[in-house]
Amino acid sequence: MHKVIFDTDPGVDDALALLYLHKHPQIDLLGVTTVFGNAAVESTTHNALYLKQVWGLTAPVARGAAGPLQPDAQPEAWPVHIHGHNGLGNHPVPDVLEATADTREAHQLIIDLVRAHPGEITLIAVGRMTNLALALQHAPDIAGLVRGVVLMGGAFHVNGNITPAAEANIWGDAEAADIVFTARWPVTAIGLDVTTRVEMDRHGLDALAHAGGADADLVRSLSQEYVDFYLQAGHKGMVVHDCCACIALTRPELFQFERASVRVACDGVARGMTIPKPEGMAFGPSVWDDQVVQTIAIGVDASAVLADIETTLAG
Repeated sequence: MHKVIFDTDPGVDDALALLYLHKHPQIDLLGVTTVFGNAAVESTTHNALYLKQVWGLTAPVARGAAGPLQPDAQPEAWPVHIHGHNGLGNHPVPDVLEATADTREAHQLIIDLVRAHPGEITLIAVGRMTNLALALQHAPDIAGLVRGVVLMGGAFHVNGNITPAAEANIWGDAEAADIVFTARWPVTAIGLDVTTRVEMDRHGLDALAHAGGADADLVRSLSQEYVDFYLQAGHKGMVVHDCCACIALTRPELFQFERASVRVACDGVARGMTIPKPEGMAFGPSVWDDQVVQTIAIGVDASAVLADIETTLAG
């Protein structure tokens, strides 16, 4: 059984990932923490509470960072052309919910849960890495207490999706991402190198809804404009970014990996670029020296990933 804290910015593909974690028999979802990214944190938190309520999640939801570690580092424009004006593809979400947020800030919930379950929790982070960096800054000891970190972020051997150099989650708080990659905990990074190969078309969404009932039908409903965006961008369907990070935990054999230390460019035109130094490759003195070696996904069995999503949501 995998004990998981899900750090997220719902977010259309975040919703699919959350449902996958909720439905998976080997996942014990202990907490959900929200962050700015696909929308303002007020919206991503409201969306997470809505999904908690409609799907019957028991895990607490804690509101997290509203902006990057360095507030003036990067102006943020919400990607309404991708995730809609409310973050959930313009799917109607009630203004008033029965579900309420935990009284703790997201980074404190992470600290408390990790300390309560030493060596057991995997952090799955699919938005900006700000909450994880804040948790490390407030409680450096948790780096030695987590089982692992799986993140959706980075573009290691391909171009980015928000600049030619950078993937959006890393670009949105590059300083936080660099802290997360260089912390003394094991990171598995699921970046654009693999996620852009996993595409779910409308037939796939229909099959998902048929297999998974009302819960999965909600995912189909809120994903329609998301599919439109990716079709217009030349894809065969919506790119399943965030669920890939979850499946890297439950089915790592569906991915191919390399090992490297990673630094993140924090300024200039390359801001947000994830730069790996392959394990065993020697250079002169550099900021990569003595950094922890992390795990980066470079290959994926896309059809098997899609099949696993459908099987899991079918319950």
